Amino acid sequence: MKLKKLLEYHYKQFDRTKIAPDPLQFPHLYKIPADIEIAAFISSIFAYGNVTQINKTLSKIFERIGESPYEFLTSSNSTQIEKEFSGLKHRFYTEIDIIIFFTFLNKILRKESIKNIFYRGVNYDERNLKNAISSFSNYCLNEMGDLCNQRLTHGMKFMFPLPEKGSACKRMNLFLRWMVRKDELDFGLWNEIPTSMLIIPVDTHITQIAKKLKLTKMKITNWRMAEDITEKLKKFDKNDPVKYDFALCHIGIRKLSFNNVNKN
Repeated sequence: MKLKKLLEYHYKQFDRTKIAPDPLQFPHLYKIPADIEIAAFISSIFAYGNVTQINKTLSKIFERIGESPYEFLTSSNSTQIEKEFSGLKHRFYTEIDIIIFFTFLNKILRKESIKNIFYRGVNYDERNLKNAISSFSNYCLNEMGDLCNQRLTHGMKFMFPLPEKGSACKRMNLFLRWMVRKDELDFGLWNEIPTSMLIIPVDTHITQIAKKLKLTKMKITNWRMAEDITEKLKKFDKNDPVKYDFALCHIGIRKLSFNNVNKN
């Protein structure tokens, strides 16, 4: 099948030397699993908008966090966090949104890992991680709400969207790809979750190329489209359909050719 050959070709073109300018470059700065997990989570939360703007914000964050995100977030107090992140904004994340987010991380990481929290919502009998994402997002929103008298802002809610409300949950699916899959790009730290349960992170680039490749006929970028594209990709790799995500996304970001993509 010609499309499968093209997908496999492009998948193999991207190795660790070609990560930049993807925000995945930031968790690759660390070696310890706890640091990688937290750095990946932070990077995914801020992974929206222009890639230059994303990397600019993440560079500022990781400069402030220092050599160990885990140590910083488990040893700091709320006063230190507020001092470190005052003045920082990212698109419609306000300074307050960002301070609450890092205060929330400080609170939960003192008790358990992001992995353990997420795993509580995983049902291995389900087709994908939709309900696990919903459970995790609701947990995070409740915890953040406790820090701001339940006055969750638009920015805070945007950090943890819900699939049942139609969101494609691009950033959460991106984080899960990084954590669950294992190759030169992705870390495979959460290897108890089958890669077949992942859903492709759908953004503008994925939407455009998926339509050109006839991987979806849907017009609205939402959770249903993400599921639809993922199911189509399972025809080419039923156990690991999301492995094509990085290549497909970066063909759009870097304005590369998909070998006459419009004809496939």
